Amino acid sequence: MSKSLLELSKYAKKDYENDIILAKVNGKLMELTKSAEDTDKVEWVTTASVIGMATYKRSVVMLLLSAIHEVMAGAPYDVRVENSISKGYYCDVEGVEVTDHWLLDVKLKMLELVNLDLPIKKKSMNTDKAIELFRSHGMDDKVKLFKYRRVSRVNVYELNGFEDYNYGYMAPSTGMLDTFDLYRYDEGFVLQLPTKEDPKVVPEFVPQNKLFNVFRQSKEWGKMLGIETVGDLNDVIARGDINELILVQEALMEKRIADIAADIASKPEKKFVMIAGPSSSGKTTFSHRLAVQLRAHGLKPHTLEVDNYFVEREDTPLDAEGNYNFECLDAIDRELFNNQMNDLLEGKKIEIPSFNFKTGKKEYKGNFLQLAEDEIMVIEGIHCLNDQLSYNIPAENKYKIYISALTQLNIDEHNRIPTTDGRLIRRMVRDARTRGSSAKRTLQMWQSVRRGEEENIFPYQEQADVMFNSASIYELAVLKQSAETLLFSITKEEPEYYEAKRLLKFLDYFLGVSGEDIPKNSIVREFYGGSIFKV
Repeated sequence: MSKSLLELSKYAKKDYENDIILAKVNGKLMELTKSAEDTDKVEWVTTASVIGMATYKRSVVMLLLSAIHEVMAGAPYDVRVENSISKGYYCDVEGVEVTDHWLLDVKLKMLELVNLDLPIKKKSMNTDKAIELFRSHGMDDKVKLFKYRRVSRVNVYELNGFEDYNYGYMAPSTGMLDTFDLYRYDEGFVLQLPTKEDPKVVPEFVPQNKLFNVFRQSKEWGKMLGIETVGDLNDVIARGDINELILVQEALMEKRIADIAADIASKPEKKFVMIAGPSSSGKTTFSHRLAVQLRAHGLKPHTLEVDNYFVEREDTPLDAEGNYNFECLDAIDRELFNNQMNDLLEGKKIEIPSFNFKTGKKEYKGNFLQLAEDEIMVIEGIHCLNDQLSYNIPAENKYKIYISALTQLNIDEHNRIPTTDGRLIRRMVRDARTRGSSAKRTLQMWQSVRRGEEENIFPYQEQADVMFNSASIYELAVLKQSAETLLFSITKEEPEYYEAKRLLKFLDYFLGVSGEDIPKNSIVREFYGGSIFKV
């Protein structure tokens, strides 16, 4: 006898601190609008999980769009859900002046829909029919996206008369979507959302103006190239113009790196260029390319990795599970690092250590260094933006750079591509090629990597003097082939299967292209392979 998962979840709710939003039935992930048999094994997924919180956020976006649709009452407008900012999403509304009054109307309408506990209905339809539906709604990005879809059917969701396509699972109704807030920001607004660590609390909105400006520059690049969505990119690939796009994208990146080098060269007191960024940002290639540009400005750079200053293995702090915590600040011999950097400032000669990861000890192999007037240090490490790392180096001698792969593409006007997905795919392809790591292993480690970034990198990004976006607009079409092969190796019986399935669906939106024409100094080469640099 079949029973509604939604009804069953109401009975199970008392055993969970947070809202149940999805279910696993016999190991298969399902929305709560589905049913289960008496003999089925049912596991509940709450908003305190990665998948559950992603579903919650996706559903609140649908709630937002439905509310705006009702507030506008037939007046022309165009909402675009763009980049992440603070703990939310920046949204732009063309055709509307986003005032405090307008935003309050939208928020009150959202809360009204929450109180009504309206169902979020899913219907499957023929892809051609879906294209016609979205054309009638003026959702041109979706029309273009589905032009390249190979599947015959599409899931369309409906809330209070508003229809949309959503990239992933959805909540069953609006009643549980009460944790959010709206903040006016720049010319649009931010939909601020909770985190899986605290699903019932909206975190304080903290403006990130430097990060936002990098996103804005990337958006302008996309507009200049005529590529703002995956559908736009697929059009370029289908026309056979991908090589020209690659060259223009790489030229834009080179110009940006050259501008940063020129700024450093104009400040002779800056002797330490400190570079930090999350995993798979392309820090190594960026450091090499920056060094080349610094040479073009008459400087002689020396690259240095902070990892060479790890404390001895027996002194490495342990994490909560009792494992070595190599990402915390105390894993670095900060006293030695600061003493040596200050010796360089004073014109003294130092011997730079080389950390032996097998023995867990620093070694000295005659790598001596003494800075002349035209020489400069380019230092890379996850803590480089944190002044506690370089506590004894004068601020006037430091130039801080934050680098990340901030994806400038959207799937369509309402479905964004999380920056973390781009970096995850980069890491998966690189680690399989250089370390023999499986996709399963990369996925197993990813949440731990993300926790380290949240603790050690993201809190300090706004302290950077400049930010650099290392994401190339074409790269996912190139990495697609390698990543898909790796992801298909994960079986249904493995816990990582659902994340692998999600990523495979995501990559299916892209037309694939060869990477053979990517320049050898490209940041993409650090992951795809064939770089001219030692990465």
